[in-house]
Amino acid sequence: MSAASVSAARRREVIDALRRGTVPQSGLDLFAVGLDRYAPALDERIATIATGSAAFHAIRGEYGSGKTFFARWLAERAKRAGLATAEIQISETETPLHKLETVYRRLTERLTTATEPASALRSVIDGWFYTLEEEVTEAQPELAEDSEALESAVEALLEERLRGIAQTTPAFSAALRGYRKATLDGDAATAEAVIAWLGGQKSVAASARRTAGVRGDLDHFAALGFLQGLLTVLKDCGHPGLLLVLDEIETLQRVRGDVREKGLNALRQLLDEIDVGRFPGLFLVITGTPAFYDGQQGVQRLPPLAQRLTTDFSTDPCFDSPRAVQLRLTGFDLQLLGELGRAVRDLYADSARNPERIVALVDNTYVAELATAMTGKLGGRAGIAPRLFLRKLVTDVLDRVDEFDDFDPRKHYAPTVNGDELSEVERNAAADSADEIELELP
Repeated sequence: MSAASVSAARRREVIDALRRGTVPQSGLDLFAVGLDRYAPALDERIATIATGSAAFHAIRGEYGSGKTFFARWLAERAKRAGLATAEIQISETETPLHKLETVYRRLTERLTTATEPASALRSVIDGWFYTLEEEVTEAQPELAEDSEALESAVEALLEERLRGIAQTTPAFSAALRGYRKATLDGDAATAEAVIAWLGGQKSVAASARRTAGVRGDLDHFAALGFLQGLLTVLKDCGHPGLLLVLDEIETLQRVRGDVREKGLNALRQLLDEIDVGRFPGLFLVITGTPAFYDGQQGVQRLPPLAQRLTTDFSTDPCFDSPRAVQLRLTGFDLQLLGELGRAVRDLYADSARNPERIVALVDNTYVAELATAMTGKLGGRAGIAPRLFLRKLVTDVLDRVDEFDDFDPRKHYAPTVNGDELSEVERNAAADSADEIELELP
């Protein structure tokens, strides 16, 4: 895709995220470098998901290797194929992996589709009921004029579609019926509360739960049944699958021993359920550091899980199979960092006041020089430089060239790194060249 074909809103979203030093939520295909080798195999995997299969991949890489970028890039490809997506950051306090009811709640909060950017649960369920109505009226056109008969037929179809799930998790279909009734009755407050309950939210009004015929809050065991139900609903309303990303799963290494064991066992349980076919349409992806996969504080503590994730990385990375259960991201070198910078420069230039000036002053040679300089500031570790490099390129160089007609980055700008703009990993790397860094000290 050429920069000229990109909408202004999409371009602005990407550039603004880079100014903040964060990974954009979308538009990553505009400057994805080094990922082409994965695309065919992953697109093939997405296609099999759309036919009712399930899949799992574990992404491994050090800090700065692009794990989050990779996951969001994959999510964009999945959404183009019609899948829904959800990205969840695993953390000890907010989203502990061993509490699957919390993982499910975060999933529904972050559920997105190609047309719904966030919190898409209600629109998905509304779309599902619309689809059921369409199927009923297509099969029995005479019901279109009889609202009671139509509703009875829709409810019967609902029961048929959720029969398997109702056997193990009857509360899911009961809540859907309760939501449907509240919607038809014009009871917006109850409908909203039931949707919240379906999404795993706590403290839902007792009156709404009574209307839906459900009790209590979602628990660990029911969460998997609700996920199964959600996959069914998604498929029926035109989303053939769900890409679920569990990001930063290496945080399990830093929790209390018993909590770590529970989290690893929850992951093993999810993989077991995928293997036996409980979740058709689920594409589960986790991201973590090599230490999590290989160290004794991570996967290796649970041998059955370690056996499932074992992948041979003894060969040169260029021979890594993109079909393997673990995908190794080797991170950036100077060449890739320069390629990344040029892609962002071209994206920026397309909306600049004077694109020719941007390209002339921030030419390929200058981009390479800036990449080298920023890598040097971080102890020569190009692999952890992309975030800071792109932030400096956009805010300190491209913005100034665009805003000030007399600004020349070669004459007026010397890259510096302040301590308060570094992450912990970047700060540790920068310590190797501390004498070269200008720090703002109190």
